Amino acid sequence: MLQQIYPTPHHEYEFELNKDMHFAAAHYIPHEEAGDCQNVHGHTYFANITIAGNELDDSGFLINFQHIKKLIHKRFDHRLLNEDSMFSNEDSLRFPTTEAVAKAVWEIIQEHLETLKHRPQCLQVFLRETPTSYVIYRPKRGRES
Repeated sequence: MLQQIYPTPHHEYEFELNKDMHFAAAHYIPHEEAGDCQNVHGHTYFANITIAGNELDDSGFLINFQHIKKLIHKRFDHRLLNEDSMFSNEDSLRFPTTEAVAKAVWEIIQEHLETLKHRPQCLQVFLRETPTSYVIYRPKRGRES
């Protein structure tokens, strides 16, 4: 993956971890205004996930990088996103757009982080769909646990 500088959310945590990864997935947007995107097509998504916290776990990690990759890559790689339970073909707020995929990645990661006793937080998900198009998802203030 190419080295890239990502926008950074402001925070007061001691530690900030960033994990880059990619996954290949297909999707379609079931809405007439989606144009050609109504047809099934695929992308190699590039993601950067930012996690922060003040405490490390017993092994000295904020979170092991491998755990982040397993949560996302195993679930979405080589899949049709429309078939995943995170998305809907009926509810426009849950069509598998890049915006919805970025939010879903955040939700999956944050749900896992909430099971950890040192409670790190997922601050942002940067998701690139094409070389020229990306989305950043950051939860609203107060949404972090």
